[in-house]
This record gives sequence, structure tokens and C-alpha cells, in this order.
Amino acid sequence: MSFSFSPAIWLLLAAVLVQLYYAAYYFLPFARRSPEPATGPDDEPVSVVVCAHNELENLRRLLPLILQQDYPAGFELLLIDDRSTDDTYLYVQQLTQYYPHVRLVSVARTPDGLSPKKYALTLGIKSARHERLLFTDADCIPATNQWLRYMQRGFGRPADMVLGYSAYAEEPGFLNKLIRFETLLTGAQYLSFAWRGRPYMGVGRNLAYTRPVFYQTKGFASHIRSLSGDDDLLVQDAVQHGARVAVVAEPGAHTLSEPALTWGQWWRQKRRHLSAGRQYRLADRVRIGTFIGSNLVFYGTAIGLLFSHSDWVPLATACLVRTGAILAVYYQLGRRLGERLPVMWLPFLDAVYFFYYLALGISLFLYRTLRWK
Repeated sequence: MSFSFSPAIWLLLAAVLVQLYYAAYYFLPFARRSPEPATGPDDEPVSVVVCAHNELENLRRLLPLILQQDYPAGFELLLIDDRSTDDTYLYVQQLTQYYPHVRLVSVARTPDGLSPKKYALTLGIKSARHERLLFTDADCIPATNQWLRYMQRGFGRPADMVLGYSAYAEEPGFLNKLIRFETLLTGAQYLSFAWRGRPYMGVGRNLAYTRPVFYQTKGFASHIRSLSGDDDLLVQDAVQHGARVAVVAEPGAHTLSEPALTWGQWWRQKRRHLSAGRQYRLADRVRIGTFIGSNLVFYGTAIGLLFSHSDWVPLATACLVRTGAILAVYYQLGRRLGERLPVMWLPFLDAVYFFYYLALGISLFLYRTLRWK
């Protein structure tokens, strides 16, 4: 039997097969894996590290929730005040009077040419009292008071670095749905790839590693002048130095962040995050690029074939198969990661996201200037 499909149809089918491979090998097995154990050893103290720049109101919400963490081995809360001009210093100083395990590191200035956040984090890590370090951002909150327990248990796999998931709060509007979908899809990639033994990034809003790993990779030295990458580029370096990476993806181990409220704010945020991608290892860029590229090829080819009357049957068949499979897999991922997106929105969010991703890529290629706080 022979098929007389046009070259465009064969290209469309190839793109669909690539996506089905990623869904079947990475995403679906990860979504269906066994839950994390509810109990485990909690006998190692941890330093919880938060770096903040003029984020007093966020700290008033975050720090009490960290202090309420249920962790019997004990922990210190290390706040790095990165050149703040608000009352961050006074607020944290007040906390230190009531909580002896709260400590403050103040950064007065950043040396010229260095990333402010990476410089501040380096000073904080050197000041930490414990070998295990758990990081989050000032504009996050832990999802539960078991967050610290869950994340530190990842070290017992054994591991030197633990990757967690950071979701965004649900708000009304299409932008919020798109942000949450993008977060789900990004999380599905870096968590499932790491689970399959191919870690390539983490998010600084929910990331843990040991101090020896930080020193073995020479900290942020390889990218200290880049504004982004205090999380994903550090993971890249650590993996190359042989660090063992574990994944903790239980909803109780998540952190929750406030999403961007405007398209412009989210655009700038994503440009900053994606800018680090050009420094990834070639194998990681190929693996991620193949997944993103196959989706872009699918949508581009499908739109082109809409004007072809002879190919509408294979086009409709491929689209239905692909949409059904993707819906099922993304629904499973949403359940696994506690991300409850409306099922009927998923195909539309998927299409919008990949065209938005294409626009971001073109923007980064043409305009490479980034801004930081």
C-alpha cells in the first residue's frame, strides 16, 4: 500500500510523532509515577535562603510562613538584603529579636559588572550555617507548612541538588491561564527530563542544593556577569561536575508566586528567563529545541495546509490524534502538579503559547538588552 501524501503532510506527521514520543517517554510516565513518601528522615538542619531587593511587603507575607514550617531537625532563615532602600533591614532586625534562627546579611553595593542577585546570593551562601541550602524568592510563599520537609527529603535519594515546582496563583483572565499553562509545560519539561536522568534547569523559587556542590562548581563564576541564570545555569554547571539531582513534585512541596498582571510585565520576565538558554549544553538545547520546534512546525504546517483541499482528511486526522493525546497528557500533568487548568482551554492555550514563544525567540535574537531590578 502506498500513500500519496504531500511533503507538507509528511512533515506534519513527523512533528506529531516527535510530540507523541515526548509525551509517552517523558511526560506521561512522570505524571503517573508513584507519590512521594509521606514520611522520611528529617535529621539534617537546613538553611532557608531568601534574597530580596525592596520587597518589604512580600517579606511580611513570606517570612512568617517560613517560620511556621514543620521541621524537627531545625533550620535557619537567612535573609539577604540586597541594597534595599525600604524598611527591609528594620523588619528583619525585629524578627531576629524574637527568632534566634533568623539571620540577616546586608549587601551595600554590587561590584561593577557583576550580577547583583548572584553576588548577593554568593555572600549569603558563604554566611549560611548549614550544608543544605533551600532557596526561594521574596515574592513566593510555600504551599504548605510541609514544604521544607518535602524538599529536604530529596537529598536522601541520595542527591546533591533537589528540583521543586513553583506554581502561580490563579486569577481571572486569559493572561493568567496562559502564564499557568506555560509554567505547567516548563515544569513538565525540566522535572520529567531530570526524572529521566537528564537534568538541565531548576527554578530559583524552589531549589535546593548543598554548599559543597556550590563550591565545586565555583558558584556562579562561569556566568556571574549574566543577569539571569542563578538557578538554571547553576544546575548546568553542577551536572557537568557530577552532581546527583532529585525531583520533588508533590503539591505539598510547591511554592506559589504572584503572576504578572500585564502582558508587558510577563514579556520582560520571560525574555530574562529565556536569555540564559543560549548557555545550555548542546544536548540540552537540542532536546528542548526539538520539542519546541516540533510544535512550531506542527502549527505552521497545519495553518498552511488549511488552504489545501486535497489534504484536509489527513490534516484533520493528524490534528485530532495530536489534540486528543496532548489533552490527555496535559490533564495528567496538571493533576500530578496540582495545576487545575480548564480542560477545554488547553488546545487554545497550547497554540497561543507556542506562537508567543516564537515571538520571544525572535525578540531575543533581535534585541538582546535586558533589565534587572
